Amino acid sequence: MSSVPATEARGTEDEPQEPVEEQPVEAAPVPPPAPAPMAPPRAAAYMAASTLLAMTQGFGLNLVAANIPQLQGPLGATSTEAVWLIAAYMAPNASLSLALIKIRNQYGLRPFAELGIAVFLVVSVLHIFITDLQSAIVLRFFAGIAAAPLSSLGFLYMLEAFSPARKLTVGISLALTNIGLAAPLTRLISPALIDLGGVRALLQFEVALAMLSFAAIYLLPLTAPPRVKVIEKLDIVSYLFIAFGFGAGAVVLVTGRTYWWLEAQWIGELLVVMVVALTIAAVIELNRKTPLIDLRWLFSREILHFAGVLILFRLMLAEQTAVAGNFFQITGLLNDQLIGLYGVTALATIAGGLVCAAVLKPGREPGLHMVALMLIGVGAYLDSHATNLTRPEQMYWSQAMIAAGGSLFLPPAIASGFTLALRKGPQYILSFIVVFLVTQSLGGLAGSALFGSFITLREKFHSNILAEAMTLADPLVAARVSQLSAAYGRTIVDSAVLKAEGVALLSQQVTREANVLAHNDAFFVIALLAVGAAAALAIHLLTVRIREAIARDREQAAVEG
Repeated sequence: MSSVPATEARGTEDEPQEPVEEQPVEAAPVPPPAPAPMAPPRAAAYMAASTLLAMTQGFGLNLVAANIPQLQGPLGATSTEAVWLIAAYMAPNASLSLALIKIRNQYGLRPFAELGIAVFLVVSVLHIFITDLQSAIVLRFFAGIAAAPLSSLGFLYMLEAFSPARKLTVGISLALTNIGLAAPLTRLISPALIDLGGVRALLQFEVALAMLSFAAIYLLPLTAPPRVKVIEKLDIVSYLFIAFGFGAGAVVLVTGRTYWWLEAQWIGELLVVMVVALTIAAVIELNRKTPLIDLRWLFSREILHFAGVLILFRLMLAEQTAVAGNFFQITGLLNDQLIGLYGVTALATIAGGLVCAAVLKPGREPGLHMVALMLIGVGAYLDSHATNLTRPEQMYWSQAMIAAGGSLFLPPAIASGFTLALRKGPQYILSFIVVFLVTQSLGGLAGSALFGSFITLREKFHSNILAEAMTLADPLVAARVSQLSAAYGRTIVDSAVLKAEGVALLSQQVTREANVLAHNDAFFVIALLAVGAAAALAIHLLTVRIREAIARDREQAAVEG
């Protein structure tokens, strides 16, 4: 606006001095002063609010997965039917954060936060009144929608407490540590809550967390960026297809192992829906001037490399979230017998996050990744020597190493990816967030599905091998059958029936041993993945050093020549 009167003044002969007076206006504007650092008590309050929001979202996410056996009775569901509670939650949650980013930018951060937590609170309260599986599935679907804003709010509250220089180091490390803490803490407190009041106590605790989060958001407002009209009509169309595609993919990944991939026809139909929906979304986005997601950038070499690293990380972390927990389940242990293990895992997660926050700086990412990969590899290798007598105490060190490695790996990767997006421009941040969301939500489900299916196949393999050696002609096998059937000798008088009972008991033991061996195979594969990734990283760093040395030699030769 100031350039218009300056031009008019230069065209007026009666006021020859005005151009001189207008020169300061034409000079480059002074940048706004940096925001004053937040007072330590207030910063601590925002950090506490971030932790509360992350725990609220994480508890809702892990509530069903950690307590499926306890939920089956009150809801009158089988273990196969209860899996749909997880699928219903993840179907909308897998993609909704993508839409919420633009909604937040256009309508304001505070209305977004207040409405998001209010909806989540209402859905949490409704959970208390469910009595059947169908109602629970419907409410879990809406819970997945309502919880989507909480993950981004927990992230933003942690970043709010730090200066711009520390947001991508300390802030991002602590925010991701909170996210990693949710799973072990859910399993840590669930047994105590169930002892107090059954499944209803779990639901009431979720409501209490939602109420505390509701109060925290109203008491501690976030710094609101200026509102920008960013939503276009085609954004809505593209997002609907993306949501259908991601939702179908999430349902397949959650339920595929339970119903088995090639047995249920509807799994194939959902895969077709996923492919068609995502293809249509891609066609729309590739033909827009201002796409919702920049697919050309997403499929560039550097972003594909970044996405591959994140997916590999999520696959390796399935060792802790899926394989180890399932191992103790098949050995007959329940959550209340695993409290010590989950406590150690939580402490190791915190320790890893604090170390990462203290040492993370630009340029240190490869070193942190190397340490994280070695911790995960060693921990998984130690777990691969488990037997049917292994108890949680024997896995404290290995699971602690894997938890610490997880806390050390993700913050440097996200910080470097975020910096990469910022270099391209603010419009690329949304595309980067899509990469992060897909690799973490769908990647986590893929890890559980992949290793769960691997364990199932390896269990059948080991069962066949062990069963071939179990013949009653073998004196050792016959003695074992007699030993097992002796417990029923006083109640079963028919020798043939008694012998059949002994064979059935031996078959159960064979199946258990096959399961243990299958889990050991999964642990070993994860260890190989970690070691292979560490070797690839070392080769990459060595290649970069060699190229830099060659480039320096050429420059020096050019100067001397």
